[in-house]
Amino acid sequence: MAILDRFDIRGRTALVTGAASGIGLAYAEAMAEAGAAVSLTDIDGEGAMREATRLREAGFEARADQLDVSNSDAVAAAFDAHAKAYGGLDIAFANAGIDTGAGFWNPAGHRNPEGQVDTYDPKRWDKSISVNLSGVFYTVSNAVRIMKQPGRTNGRSGGSIICTASNAGLVTEPIVGLPYMPAKAGVLHMVRALGLELAEFRIRINAIAPGPFVTNIGGGWLKKDPVARKAWDAIVPLGAVAETDQLKPLALLLASDASDYMTGSHVVIDGGMMLGKFQ
Repeated sequence: MAILDRFDIRGRTALVTGAASGIGLAYAEAMAEAGAAVSLTDIDGEGAMREATRLREAGFEARADQLDVSNSDAVAAAFDAHAKAYGGLDIAFANAGIDTGAGFWNPAGHRNPEGQVDTYDPKRWDKSISVNLSGVFYTVSNAVRIMKQPGRTNGRSGGSIICTASNAGLVTEPIVGLPYMPAKAGVLHMVRALGLELAEFRIRINAIAPGPFVTNIGGGWLKKDPVARKAWDAIVPLGAVAETDQLKPLALLLASDASDYMTGSHVVIDGGMMLGKFQ
Protein backbone atom coordinates (compact mmCIF):
# COMPACT_ATOMS: atom_id res chain seq x y z
CA MET A 1 0.00 0.00 0.00
CA ALA A 2 1.32 3.45 -0.92
CA ILE A 3 2.14 5.54 2.12
CA LEU A 4 -0.51 8.21 1.49
CA ASP A 5 -3.14 5.52 0.96
CA ARG A 6 -2.71 4.53 4.59
CA PHE A 7 -4.29 7.84 5.60
CA ASP A 8 -7.34 7.28 3.37
CA ILE A 9 -10.58 7.01 5.39
CA ARG A 10 -12.99 7.60 2.53
CA GLY A 11 -16.04 5.41 2.88
CA ARG A 12 -15.65 4.99 6.63
CA THR A 13 -17.89 6.35 9.35
CA ALA A 14 -17.02 8.22 12.54
CA LEU A 15 -18.82 9.40 15.66
CA VAL A 16 -17.44 12.26 17.75
CA THR A 17 -18.64 13.30 21.19
CA GLY A 18 -18.36 16.91 22.31
CA ALA A 19 -18.34 17.93 18.65
CA ALA A 20 -20.23 21.23 18.74
CA SER A 21 -17.07 23.25 19.37
CA GLY A 22 -13.39 23.14 20.23
CA ILE A 23 -11.37 19.96 19.94
CA GLY A 24 -14.35 17.76 19.14
CA LEU A 25 -15.38 19.99 16.27
CA ALA A 26 -11.83 19.86 14.92
CA TYR A 27 -11.96 16.05 15.03
CA ALA A 28 -15.31 16.00 13.25
CA GLU A 29 -14.07 18.42 10.59
CA ALA A 30 -10.93 16.34 10.06
CA MET A 31 -12.94 13.17 9.56
CA ALA A 32 -15.39 14.84 7.17
CA GLU A 33 -12.67 16.62 5.21
CA ALA A 34 -10.86 13.29 4.79
CA GLY A 35 -13.98 11.63 3.39
CA ALA A 36 -15.68 9.89 6.31
CA ALA A 37 -19.38 10.17 7.15
CA VAL A 38 -19.57 11.77 10.58
CA SER A 39 -22.02 11.96 13.47
CA LEU A 40 -21.49 15.05 15.62
CA THR A 41 -22.84 14.61 19.14
CA ASP A 42 -22.86 17.12 21.97
CA ILE A 43 -24.89 18.12 25.01
CA ASP A 44 -25.37 21.32 23.00
CA GLY A 45 -27.64 19.69 20.46
CA GLU A 46 -28.34 22.90 18.60
CA GLY A 47 -24.63 23.56 18.23
CA ALA A 48 -23.99 20.05 16.94
CA MET A 49 -26.83 20.39 14.45
CA ARG A 50 -25.54 23.78 13.30
CA GLU A 51 -22.05 22.42 12.67
CA ALA A 52 -23.36 19.29 10.93
CA THR A 53 -25.47 21.49 8.66
CA ARG A 54 -22.43 23.63 7.87
CA LEU A 55 -20.44 20.54 6.95
CA ARG A 56 -23.21 19.22 4.71
CA GLU A 57 -23.47 22.59 2.98
CA ALA A 58 -19.73 22.34 2.31
CA GLY A 59 -20.30 19.02 0.56
CA PHE A 60 -19.47 16.60 3.37
CA GLU A 61 -21.59 13.83 4.89
CA ALA A 62 -22.60 14.68 8.44
CA ARG A 63 -25.45 14.32 10.91
CA ALA A 64 -25.97 15.32 14.54
CA ASP A 65 -27.49 14.16 17.83
CA GLN A 66 -27.92 15.83 21.19
CA LEU A 67 -26.01 13.74 23.73
CA ASP A 68 -25.13 13.89 27.42
CA VAL A 69 -22.27 11.39 27.70
CA SER A 70 -22.88 10.96 31.43
CA ASN A 71 -26.18 9.20 30.54
CA SER A 72 -25.31 5.64 29.54
CA ASP A 73 -28.68 4.96 27.90
CA ALA A 74 -28.39 8.10 25.81
CA VAL A 75 -24.90 7.12 24.66
CA ALA A 76 -26.14 3.71 23.58
CA ALA A 77 -29.00 5.31 21.65
CA ALA A 78 -26.64 7.73 19.89
CA PHE A 79 -24.41 4.90 18.70
CA ASP A 80 -27.42 2.90 17.54
CA ALA A 81 -28.66 5.93 15.58
CA HIS A 82 -25.25 6.35 13.97
CA ALA A 83 -25.07 2.67 12.99
CA LYS A 84 -28.57 2.80 11.56
CA ALA A 85 -27.81 5.94 9.54
CA TYR A 86 -24.42 4.84 8.22
CA GLY A 87 -24.48 1.05 8.36
CA GLY A 88 -21.82 0.60 11.02
CA LEU A 89 -18.99 2.33 12.82
CA ASP A 90 -15.29 2.50 11.97
CA ILE A 91 -13.97 5.40 14.08
CA ALA A 92 -15.06 6.83 17.43
CA PHE A 93 -13.73 9.85 19.31
CA ALA A 94 -14.49 9.78 23.05
CA ASN A 95 -13.86 13.49 23.39
CA ALA A 96 -16.57 15.20 25.44
CA GLY A 97 -15.13 16.81 28.56
CA ILE A 98 -15.65 19.60 31.05
CA ASP A 99 -13.74 21.44 33.74
CA THR A 100 -16.13 22.14 36.59
CA GLY A 101 -14.14 24.88 38.23
CA ALA A 102 -10.79 26.45 38.95
CA GLY A 103 -7.91 24.65 40.60
CA PHE A 104 -6.25 25.76 43.80
CA TRP A 105 -4.21 28.35 41.87
CA ASN A 106 -5.46 30.79 39.27
CA PRO A 107 -3.33 31.70 36.20
CA ALA A 108 -1.83 34.62 38.12
CA GLY A 109 -0.53 32.26 40.82
CA HIS A 110 -2.98 33.24 43.56
CA ARG A 111 -4.95 30.68 45.55
CA ASN A 112 -8.62 30.10 44.73
CA PRO A 113 -10.62 29.45 47.92
CA GLU A 114 -13.18 27.34 46.03
CA GLY A 115 -10.45 25.20 44.46
CA GLN A 116 -8.95 23.85 47.70
CA VAL A 117 -9.49 20.18 48.47
CA ASP A 118 -11.07 20.92 51.87
CA THR A 119 -13.65 23.29 50.37
CA TYR A 120 -14.21 21.59 47.00
CA ASP A 121 -17.90 21.12 46.23
CA PRO A 122 -18.64 17.37 46.00
CA LYS A 123 -21.23 18.05 43.30
CA ARG A 124 -18.51 19.56 41.12
CA TRP A 125 -16.36 16.49 41.72
CA ASP A 126 -19.19 14.12 40.79
CA LYS A 127 -20.07 16.07 37.64
CA SER A 128 -16.50 16.14 36.41
CA ILE A 129 -15.95 12.42 36.97
CA SER A 130 -19.29 11.53 35.39
CA VAL A 131 -18.44 13.34 32.15
CA ASN A 132 -14.66 13.06 31.93
CA LEU A 133 -14.27 9.44 33.03
CA SER A 134 -17.60 7.62 33.09
CA GLY A 135 -18.62 9.35 29.85
CA VAL A 136 -15.51 8.03 28.14
CA PHE A 137 -16.27 4.53 29.41
CA TYR A 138 -19.85 4.70 28.09
CA THR A 139 -18.60 6.00 24.74
CA VAL A 140 -15.90 3.38 24.36
CA SER A 141 -18.09 0.48 25.47
CA ASN A 142 -20.78 1.33 22.92
CA ALA A 143 -18.24 1.90 20.16
CA VAL A 144 -16.82 -1.55 20.87
CA ARG A 145 -20.28 -3.08 20.91
CA ILE A 146 -20.84 -1.95 17.34
CA MET A 147 -17.29 -2.45 16.09
CA LYS A 148 -17.38 -6.10 17.18
CA GLN A 149 -20.22 -6.74 14.79
CA PRO A 150 -18.69 -8.60 11.83
CA GLY A 151 -19.02 -7.89 8.15
CA ARG A 152 -16.98 -4.83 7.20
CA THR A 153 -13.60 -6.37 6.36
CA ASN A 154 -13.54 -9.99 5.23
CA GLY A 155 -16.18 -10.78 7.81
CA ARG A 156 -13.99 -9.53 10.66
CA SER A 157 -14.61 -6.77 13.14
CA GLY A 158 -12.34 -3.81 13.75
CA GLY A 159 -12.06 -0.08 14.17
CA SER A 160 -10.19 2.77 15.79
CA ILE A 161 -11.17 4.56 19.02
CA ILE A 162 -9.47 7.78 20.05
CA CYS A 163 -9.93 9.19 23.56
CA THR A 164 -9.19 12.78 24.50
CA ALA A 165 -7.02 12.76 27.60
CA SER A 166 -4.83 15.70 28.69
CA ASN A 167 -1.33 16.43 29.83
CA ALA A 168 -3.14 17.20 33.11
CA GLY A 169 -3.52 13.43 33.40
CA LEU A 170 0.26 13.07 33.31
CA VAL A 171 1.50 16.00 35.39
CA THR A 172 0.03 18.24 38.08
CA GLU A 173 -1.80 21.30 36.73
CA PRO A 174 -2.73 23.49 39.73
CA ILE A 175 -4.96 25.84 37.71
CA VAL A 176 -7.12 22.90 36.60
CA GLY A 177 -10.04 21.76 38.73
CA LEU A 178 -9.04 18.93 41.07
CA PRO A 179 -11.23 16.10 39.62
CA TYR A 180 -10.16 16.82 36.04
CA MET A 181 -6.65 15.44 36.67
CA PRO A 182 -7.55 12.00 38.09
CA ALA A 183 -10.31 11.67 35.50
CA LYS A 184 -7.87 12.21 32.64
CA ALA A 185 -5.29 9.95 34.30
CA GLY A 186 -8.04 7.33 34.47
CA VAL A 187 -8.72 7.76 30.75
CA LEU A 188 -5.04 7.12 29.99
CA HIS A 189 -4.99 3.95 32.09
CA MET A 190 -8.29 2.79 30.60
CA VAL A 191 -6.75 3.15 27.15
CA ARG A 192 -3.76 1.04 28.19
CA ALA A 193 -5.98 -1.69 29.64
CA LEU A 194 -8.34 -1.75 26.66
CA GLY A 195 -5.52 -1.75 24.15
CA LEU A 196 -4.73 -5.24 25.41
CA GLU A 197 -8.33 -6.38 25.72
CA LEU A 198 -9.44 -5.24 22.27
CA ALA A 199 -6.42 -6.25 20.18
CA GLU A 200 -7.94 -9.68 19.52
CA PHE A 201 -10.87 -7.97 17.78
CA ARG A 202 -8.68 -5.67 15.66
CA ILE A 203 -10.09 -2.69 17.54
CA ARG A 204 -7.36 -0.18 18.28
CA ILE A 205 -7.67 2.39 21.04
CA ASN A 206 -5.32 5.30 21.62
CA ALA A 207 -5.43 8.65 23.40
CA ILE A 208 -4.51 12.18 22.48
CA ALA A 209 -3.19 14.20 25.43
CA PRO A 210 -3.47 17.89 24.47
CA GLY A 211 -1.78 20.69 26.32
CA PRO A 212 -2.94 24.31 26.02
CA PHE A 213 -5.42 24.76 23.17
CA VAL A 214 -7.90 27.57 22.62
CA THR A 215 -11.30 25.99 23.37
CA ASN A 216 -14.47 26.71 25.34
CA ILE A 217 -13.46 24.52 28.30
CA GLY A 218 -13.23 26.35 31.58
CA GLY A 219 -15.52 29.03 30.20
CA GLY A 220 -13.23 29.76 27.26
CA TRP A 221 -10.99 31.99 29.34
CA LEU A 222 -8.08 31.85 26.87
CA LYS A 223 -10.39 33.40 24.28
CA LYS A 224 -11.67 36.08 26.62
CA ASP A 225 -8.58 37.14 28.56
CA PRO A 226 -5.79 38.55 26.33
CA VAL A 227 -3.49 39.02 29.32
CA ALA A 228 -3.79 35.36 30.30
CA ARG A 229 -3.39 34.33 26.67
CA LYS A 230 -0.17 36.34 26.35
CA ALA A 231 1.17 34.85 29.56
CA TRP A 232 0.47 31.31 28.37
CA ASP A 233 1.97 32.01 24.95
CA ALA A 234 5.14 33.10 26.71
CA ILE A 235 5.63 29.80 28.57
CA VAL A 236 4.90 27.42 25.69
CA PRO A 237 8.29 26.31 24.33
CA LEU A 238 7.01 26.37 20.74
CA GLY A 239 5.83 29.93 21.28
CA ALA A 240 2.04 29.93 21.47
CA VAL A 241 -1.10 28.27 22.72
CA ALA A 242 -2.40 26.11 19.87
CA GLU A 243 -5.53 26.37 17.75
CA THR A 244 -7.66 23.25 17.45
CA ASP A 245 -6.95 22.90 13.72
CA GLN A 246 -3.47 21.80 14.74
CA LEU A 247 -4.98 18.59 16.11
CA LYS A 248 -6.46 17.50 12.78
CA PRO A 249 -3.41 15.70 11.31
CA LEU A 250 -2.92 13.71 14.51
CA ALA A 251 -6.61 12.80 14.58
CA LEU A 252 -6.37 11.50 11.01
CA LEU A 253 -3.24 9.51 11.83
CA LEU A 254 -4.91 7.69 14.72
CA ALA A 255 -8.20 7.19 12.87
CA SER A 256 -6.60 5.74 9.76
CA ASP A 257 -4.54 2.69 8.82
CA ALA A 258 -1.44 4.86 9.11
CA SER A 259 -1.47 3.91 12.81
CA ASP A 260 -2.46 0.28 12.35
CA TYR A 261 0.33 -0.91 14.67
CA MET A 262 -0.56 1.50 17.48
CA THR A 263 -2.86 0.60 20.34
CA GLY A 264 -2.99 1.31 24.06
CA SER A 265 -0.82 4.38 23.47
CA HIS A 266 -1.09 8.10 24.10
CA VAL A 267 0.35 10.98 22.11
CA VAL A 268 1.13 14.26 23.85
CA ILE A 269 0.57 17.37 21.74
CA ASP A 270 1.36 20.39 23.88
CA GLY A 271 3.97 22.57 22.20
CA GLY A 272 6.63 21.18 24.53
CA MET A 273 4.91 22.28 27.74
CA MET A 274 5.75 19.07 29.58
CA LEU A 275 9.40 19.50 28.60
CA GLY A 276 10.09 23.04 29.65
CA LYS A 277 7.10 25.04 30.88
CA PHE A 278 8.92 26.20 34.00
CA GLN A 279 12.25 27.07 32.42
